[in-house]
Amino acid sequence: MADVYLTIEREGTGKFTERKSRFLSFAYHVVTADEAKARLKALQNEYHDARHVCWAYVIGPERKEWQANDNGEPSGTAGKPILGQINSLGLTDVAVGVVRYFGGIKLGTPGLIAAYKEAASLALEDSGIKECVRQQLFSFNFPYMAMNDVMKVVKSTGAEIVSQQFDNSCSMKLSIRLDDAESLYGRLSGVSGLTFD
Repeated sequence: MADVYLTIEREGTGKFTERKSRFLSFAYHVVTADEAKARLKALQNEYHDARHVCWAYVIGPERKEWQANDNGEPSGTAGKPILGQINSLGLTDVAVGVVRYFGGIKLGTPGLIAAYKEAASLALEDSGIKECVRQQLFSFNFPYMAMNDVMKVVKSTGAEIVSQQFDNSCSMKLSIRLDDAESLYGRLSGVSGLTFD
């Protein structure tokens, strides 16, 4: 379904060692780029003594907003492999940071890519995956006389009532999965005296 997307269930962590270099990985659930950057900045501050804190994030159900950062590692050896792990699972609304403590032995380009990929994978595995459904909100007003008609539509479409107020003039806010939004809008539009906010 077009309105279903995947994200992580909870924050996750991972630890990985490669030729004495230690990699600590962290996966966070985030819903905006600003939130992702703030979480990753806090991670950099917490592990300020580490040689590198590399990261990537993907935001939004369409997965169009993303960024990756090598933080001083050779270009494409850290941020890209981290992003690759997020993408391979089809996740969104997630930020992954990997902290590297250098062990004195250079890993080379293939070694770095493999290490960052493994570290990111461990944090995401620890996070678990959950399915989310995109929702559409509808706010509208209607006369009290139209109450039965409105409630019939609500019950038959499976929409969730977010808020409601009943008086001479009534108002309601509904939430419904995005794939069913057009049908709900069409059916509510047929209710006499109903106006959308």
